[in-house]
Amino acid sequence: MKNLRKKKEAFASLLEIIATLRVGCPWDKKQTMDSLRSLSIEEVYELGDAILAGDMAEVKKELGDLLMHIVFYAQIAEEQKLFDISDVLDEICEKLKYRHPHIYGDVQVADEKEVLQNWEQLKLKEKGRKHRVLEGVPVSLPALVKAYRIQDKARGAGFDWKQKEDVWDKVREEFQEFQLELLHADQEKMENEFGDFLFSIINAARLYGINPENALEKTNCKFIRRFNYIEQCAREQGKELKDMDFEEMEACWQEAKSYELSDKKN
Repeated sequence: MKNLRKKKEAFASLLEIIATLRVGCPWDKKQTMDSLRSLSIEEVYELGDAILAGDMAEVKKELGDLLMHIVFYAQIAEEQKLFDISDVLDEICEKLKYRHPHIYGDVQVADEKEVLQNWEQLKLKEKGRKHRVLEGVPVSLPALVKAYRIQDKARGAGFDWKQKEDVWDKVREEFQEFQLELLHADQEKMENEFGDFLFSIINAARLYGINPENALEKTNCKFIRRFNYIEQCAREQGKELKDMDFEEMEACWQEAKSYELSDKKN
């Protein structure tokens, strides 16, 4: 592999630096796996932001931060004589080979769908018969991401729509049930039915190859841009937002929208 030696040397340097910091830096010496956990979660979100922004310089930086955390955990484990980074690497290499029998074995697959089905079946086999399909979904995942992963896991086990178009009947059914509960004004039942409706929409997104988390975040960013433009319009008119009526705000919103469309054309 091209530049393999350089890559090994760079990784070895990171290992050495983390080991040195654990001995010499007061802050690094105090860290535990528990204290690093929330920081690691933050790093993953920062990487996600950089990927959505398409900022490759920032992606490179955040990948480095995340890799540093991985090495840090392994260093702590080594000090406690639990495992070291080589154990981590060996285990993931073995797992990848085991779960890709169409590459490292004699299994034949027709497409990506079969690859993912094999992956889930092999994963269950690894964990034993008592392991449940959905146990692999982290409890602490945000609800939208968790819904997507639950559906994806179920699909890997063969529980999925045969024709993706059929999902829209379910979406309409859940929406109608939500509307019915709105008439009854029972807060708990409204929430339950709205949850079912959201779950069906997320399922539809998955079936059409759309990542709902990414889609929603792009819409969040779009809303922020356009709302910021409304605030700018208000300032230019010497007003506060509270002094603008809805029609004025909507006019600014549509103006911001037209500017975005114009930029895309250019």
